[in-house]
Amino acid sequence: MEPITIILVTILVLLLTYGFHLIRRQLRFFKDHNVPHIAGNFVLIDKTQHPANHFLRWYKQSKGQYPLTGVFMFIKPIAIPLDLELIKRILVKDFQYFQNRGMYYNERDDPLSAHLFSLEGAKWRSLRAKISPTFTSGKMKMMYPTMMAAGKQFSEHLEEKMSEENELEMRDLLARFTTDMIGTCAFGIECNSMKEPNSKFREMGRKHFESPRSGLKDLLKITAPGLARFFGVTEILPDVAEFFMDVVKSTVEYRMKNNVRRNDFMDLLIAMLDDETEGSESLTISEIAAQAYVFFIAGFETSSTTMTWALHELSRNPEIQEEGRKCVQEVLEKYNGVMSYEAIMEMTYIDYIINETLRLYPPVPLHFRVVTKDYPVPGTDTVLPAGTFTMIPVYAIHHDEDIFPEPEKFDPTRFTPEEVSKRHAYAWTPFGEGPRICIGLRFGMMQARIGLALLLNNLRFSPGPKSCTKMEFQPENLILTPKQGLWLKVEKV
Repeated sequence: MEPITIILVTILVLLLTYGFHLIRRQLRFFKDHNVPHIAGNFVLIDKTQHPANHFLRWYKQSKGQYPLTGVFMFIKPIAIPLDLELIKRILVKDFQYFQNRGMYYNERDDPLSAHLFSLEGAKWRSLRAKISPTFTSGKMKMMYPTMMAAGKQFSEHLEEKMSEENELEMRDLLARFTTDMIGTCAFGIECNSMKEPNSKFREMGRKHFESPRSGLKDLLKITAPGLARFFGVTEILPDVAEFFMDVVKSTVEYRMKNNVRRNDFMDLLIAMLDDETEGSESLTISEIAAQAYVFFIAGFETSSTTMTWALHELSRNPEIQEEGRKCVQEVLEKYNGVMSYEAIMEMTYIDYIINETLRLYPPVPLHFRVVTKDYPVPGTDTVLPAGTFTMIPVYAIHHDEDIFPEPEKFDPTRFTPEEVSKRHAYAWTPFGEGPRICIGLRFGMMQARIGLALLLNNLRFSPGPKSCTKMEFQPENLILTPKQGLWLKVEKV
C-alpha cells in the first residue's frame, strides 16, 4: 500500500472514530448531566406536523413529574422546562445564565441575519437599549395617524372587494394590510399592497416565509453553527437580502440628503449612523438594514397571522363576534365616531379577543434560550452545562387544561383582570418575558387592535362554502401560520 494511501486511510479512520465518540457523548448527555428524559424523543425533519405539536406531546408526557425534561434535535440535546417557576427564572430571575437565544446568524456573509432577535452578548444589550425608545407608548401615539391611514386603505379595499364577491380570502388581505402598515412605519414607503397584491414588499415577505429551505443547511445551522459560518451558510435568501439592503440604503440616503424627519423607526436608526455618545458605538448601514428587515419580516407576519386566527374563531363564535362589535361601537359612540388613539386603547374586549387568540395560536410557539454558563437547576441535582439549548414550550403551556380549562375553547373572558389574577404570571407568554421580551409588542398589539376594530365595526364574518372547518398549521414555518387560506363570508353590518 502506498504511503499516501495509508495516511489518508488513517485520517479517515480517526475522523470516523472522533465522529462516533462525539455522537455517543451527545446521546449520553442527559444521563451524564442528570436531566430527566423520555427515551426515543427525537425531533427530526417532519414535514407533516408542526414542531409545536411534538412539544405539546412531550409536555403532557412529562409535566408534573419533573421541572424539566430533555429531547434530541437530530443529535443536539434540548432541555425543555416544564415548571412555570423555572420558566420565570430562565426568562427573568436567572437571565444572566440565559441571555442568548442561540439563533443562527452570519454577520460576515449574511449581514441582515445579524439583527436584534439573533444577536448576543454586549452587542445585543447595546442595540436593545438604543432601539427600545422607538416602541414606547408615546412613539406609538405619534405613529398612530400613519397606521390609521393604512387602515383606511384596507377598509376601502374591502368595500371594493365586497362589491364583486361576498366570500373573501382574508389571510392574504390581512398580510397585505400589515405589509403596508409596517412598510410605511419602518421605511416611510407606500407599499401599495392592497392595490398591488404582487408589490415588491409583499413578494419579498411571502418569499421569506414560503420558499423551500435546504434540510442539509438547516441541519448544519442547528448542530454545528460555527462550521456553517465557516462554509458561508446564509439564513436569508440572496434576492430578499439584496432588496431590503437596497431599500434601506436609498431611504437613508434620501432622508439625510433632504433632511426628512418622519418620527418613525427609520429615523431612530438613522440617528445611530453617526452616534457619538460616549461609550456607545455608531451603527453601520448593514446593521441598520438588519434591524429594519427584522422589524418588517417579524411584524407583518405575526400580526396578520394573529388577526387571521382571530377571524377564524370569531366567524365560528358569532356571540363573541357580536360582543366585540358592541365594544367597538360603544367606544366610538363615546368619541363621536372617531377611531382615535384614545378610543382604540379603551376597547378592552378587543384586547381580550387578541389575547385569547395569542393563547390558542401563539405566533412564536417556542421561546429559545441557550445556557451561557453552567446553570444549577434550583431544587434538583441537575446542572445544565454552558451551551445547552433550552426551548420553552409556549404552545403546550397555553393548551394545558390545568391552567386553562377546556383549552381548545375560544373564550376571551379568560383575560378579564379577575381571571388573569388567578393564574401564574408566566402561564401566558406569547411575547416572551424579561429583558428579551418582544421589543415590538406594543406595535404588534396596535396593528391587531386597529385591524379588528375596523373589521368588526362595519362587517360581519361567517363560514362560507369555501371555509375550512379545522385550520391546520403550516409545518415548515416556525411561526404558527395556517396551512390553508381563510375563506369567509363577509357582509356589511
